[in-house]
Amino acid sequence: MGYVEKKQKKQAGGDVSFPYSGLETRIAAVADLYESRKQAALTADAALSSLQRWIAGDGMPAFDSVALLATAKGVSLDWIATGKGEMFLGDRNKRTEVDIDDVYSYVPLYDAHCSAGHGSWAEGAQVLTRLAFTTYSLRKQGLEPSKLSAIRVDGDSMEGLLSHGDTVVIDHGRNSLEGEAVYVIRLDDHLYAKRLQRQFDGAVSIISQNKEYQVMTVPKERLGDLEIIGRVVWAGGWL
Repeated sequence: MGYVEKKQKKQAGGDVSFPYSGLETRIAAVADLYESRKQAALTADAALSSLQRWIAGDGMPAFDSVALLATAKGVSLDWIATGKGEMFLGDRNKRTEVDIDDVYSYVPLYDAHCSAGHGSWAEGAQVLTRLAFTTYSLRKQGLEPSKLSAIRVDGDSMEGLLSHGDTVVIDHGRNSLEGEAVYVIRLDDHLYAKRLQRQFDGAVSIISQNKEYQVMTVPKERLGDLEIIGRVVWAGGWL
């Protein structure tokens, strides 16, 4: 299905507003330049619920609110109203450089093959590249960019969910077993992506997606030997 801009509903009352359809998509783009939607709403001198309605296309903002929202980020009011011309005012190259850093967060992709050892999980590992995610998408998932990293999957033990060579993003803020999910763990000085499941007796089962691999169980008294690096939150899509 192609991209279609919604038609705005007219707002009752005497406020001067923008009648142009598709406004909600551009308001969302400007709001995403802020640290949070709450901060964007405060800047626009509006309630968060009002901002959310504008973005959903269920209400029409007043001119003053949009002006406050745009001016703080150097965004053109003409662009918001019509979708034509440059999004940012002033020097295009400078504004683009600044705002790309505002909009995107970068997650380091490590060479997992270099992660063996008894120190930090990434000790001796090289950063191959940095993966770009919109800050908004990470925030929507409740993720803190500074606590994320990525590695590539080795082997076929998770085939059917993760294939050899796939990239996974790890949330190091969730390095304890909170519930059944896929985690990156370290066993015998090697990293693995495995599904962990807590048993009634306190033991933890290490489960491969590929049924050719047997389930391993770590008894409760040996859980200290199981190092959870973090929970897998992305692998070509949110998990």
